[in-house]
Amino acid sequence: MQTAKPLFDHPKYWAECFGPSPFLPMSREEMDQLGWDTCDVIIVTGDAYVDHPSFGMAVIGRLLEGQGFRVGIIAQPDWNSKEDFMKLGKPNLFFGVAAGNMDSMINRYTADRKVRSDDAYTPGGEGGKRPDRASLVYSHRCREAFADVPIVLGGIEASLRRIAHYDYWQDKVRKSILVDSGADILLFGNAERAIAEVAFRLSCGETVESLTDIRGTAFVRKDSADGYYELDSTRVDRPGRVDKIISPYVNTQELQECSSSQQAAVETGTELDSDTTVVVDLLPSSRIERDKTVIRLPSYEKVRNDPVLYAHANRVLHQETNPGNARALVQKHAGQDIWFNPPAIPLTTEEMDYVFDQPFARVPHPSYGEARIPAYEMIRFSVNIMRGCFGGCTFCSITEHEGRIIQNRSHDSIIREIEAMRDKVPGFTGVVSDLGGPTANMYRIACKSPEIEAACRKPSCVYPGICSNLNTDHSSLIELYRKARDLKGVKKVLIASGLRYDLAVESPEYVRELVTHHVGGYLKIAPEHTEEGPLSKMMKPGIGSYDRFKRMFEKYSKEAGKEQYLIPYFIAAHPGTTDEDMLNLALWLKRNGFRADQVQAFYPSPMATATTMYHTARNPLSRVTYKTDKVDTVKDPLQRRLHKAFLRYHDPNNWPMLREALMRMGRADLIGPGKHQLIPKHQPRVEGYQSARRKNSTPPGSRKSGRPLLTQHTGLPPRDTGAGEGSRKAGKRRPVKNVTRR
Repeated sequence: MQTAKPLFDHPKYWAECFGPSPFLPMSREEMDQLGWDTCDVIIVTGDAYVDHPSFGMAVIGRLLEGQGFRVGIIAQPDWNSKEDFMKLGKPNLFFGVAAGNMDSMINRYTADRKVRSDDAYTPGGEGGKRPDRASLVYSHRCREAFADVPIVLGGIEASLRRIAHYDYWQDKVRKSILVDSGADILLFGNAERAIAEVAFRLSCGETVESLTDIRGTAFVRKDSADGYYELDSTRVDRPGRVDKIISPYVNTQELQECSSSQQAAVETGTELDSDTTVVVDLLPSSRIERDKTVIRLPSYEKVRNDPVLYAHANRVLHQETNPGNARALVQKHAGQDIWFNPPAIPLTTEEMDYVFDQPFARVPHPSYGEARIPAYEMIRFSVNIMRGCFGGCTFCSITEHEGRIIQNRSHDSIIREIEAMRDKVPGFTGVVSDLGGPTANMYRIACKSPEIEAACRKPSCVYPGICSNLNTDHSSLIELYRKARDLKGVKKVLIASGLRYDLAVESPEYVRELVTHHVGGYLKIAPEHTEEGPLSKMMKPGIGSYDRFKRMFEKYSKEAGKEQYLIPYFIAAHPGTTDEDMLNLALWLKRNGFRADQVQAFYPSPMATATTMYHTARNPLSRVTYKTDKVDTVKDPLQRRLHKAFLRYHDPNNWPMLREALMRMGRADLIGPGKHQLIPKHQPRVEGYQSARRKNSTPPGSRKSGRPLLTQHTGLPPRDTGAGEGSRKAGKRRPVKNVTRR
């Protein structure tokens, strides 16, 4: 793995003399109190400003402040005019624009494209406080406010839309967000390295147009890339019938002589012979320096109109995400090239500590008064211990944003944050609601060999099985758990982040430690499905791994004298899922005594591999050609409803649809009163059923019902576990609140 200049080795900017601020200012009055006449950087965000390391704008703002810059924040501005974007004055260096902690479209719309009534990142949970495609709107308003100020685009919305991408809400392929926003440069990933370098180089007088060599950035390329060898993506991963590639190493006469055979081959989809392939691959890859190679992806216009080329481009993009071997990419949009540098080098443990040790207030900005911000309430007493995920789940956007190399904090840094939370955060009762990250148990787990890690192109370290080169030692995490719960004033440390159970079973000691001390009655895990068809498209392990973990969970719960339950998550309508797959999942749920109160249909988030399957009906996990078998996709609204209905087989409202489907599928034997049958033959009287529903102040599955996403039949009364809420990333599902047992 290449090395990078440490974050804390930059020389401090002159404004360091002002020192850290209690909160990054949101008004001119606060700037006056700090003695500032101007801001060096102004961050514009679609979230309310919470000065906590789980909120991106706070992390970037505090990092830049630690480097000596004066940073202001404009949170959830009125986007209908430029006025709100001028309230802190003109920034000396740049505007930093982000939609917030979530993609603004995912934040506002459900998987069924219905408008959400709430927004977890807004005071009072009020919806409608940010525009659709917030990054675009905010960038345009910043440009109207101060036309000559550089605009630096970042955040997860920018990361996931950095290339030409399928947009679920418009059902079409959109251009790179860099083109549509008019921003000067785009930073993808967590971006601490990139933002620090951008800030320092602009402060030294460089122009934003000259910043073309920073890893983890994308920009419009207006000049030629001197010293680079351009490699067509179809030479990296040949999709079949493509435009002819003209090599500069072959003269025109030679091209004419072989053009006939080449054209015939590509039209029929047959492989070219050795004499012909030399035309498109004359320069051996061993002679190409990787750091001086750029791969040209099919243009926006091509991927917009050709599903195979779209899937091909997505596949090549994901192959070039390892910072140790990734090459630059370029994609043409309407005559201009968008250049994507390789991802940033992951932060070291010392750098992660530096980022998280900044002086966060850990509470919302005082201007919000007593208003509750739901997203903050969820993570108020949680601590993030790492970044990244090597699981590679195709429906999830973590890998595309944070990468698959785990970046860890030290034990000391994590303990310091728990102590600060204990001493500073109002309402702390001694319960740490979560000690985790994107995946709870990937802390300090990595490849055994740095050389192999730097060269690896696998999209997952745990699919189809755990890689033999992966170190699955959980001892450091076990030690951290013990240190945390031994702290004075800490009564309980819960684990609410998603758990990779196929990894956990490799360490029985970890499972024992987790089950004995860190489960609040329920533990949420995500098998996602039971059938091989959808699981292979998700890159998730078979249900046998779940069964193995379940046996260990029950064994150690019994040894600890605790009554605890697993709460599994499942996805309906994922690419690769048939009606028969959902029926088999429903039968599994019934056999195991589970009832889903809330269910989630597949949500096609931008740039995810599963989204590519949804849009193109091709599987980019293997080489894509025009002859590749198509993937089953569930796009029809009625079929999506049916798949969700299978997950809620126990709901009488779904029985008419399920009866019709079972008859159509030739499975009428599953209609009846028997234990082996899925649904009853007769529908309950409408009046009686509605009356029963009216007796409940809130219906099952509503956000206020206080019932779990998945409930196991136990015959016991409801009980509050005190477990708080778990965290699910964009592209997965929203958190479930107040898990109870019945």
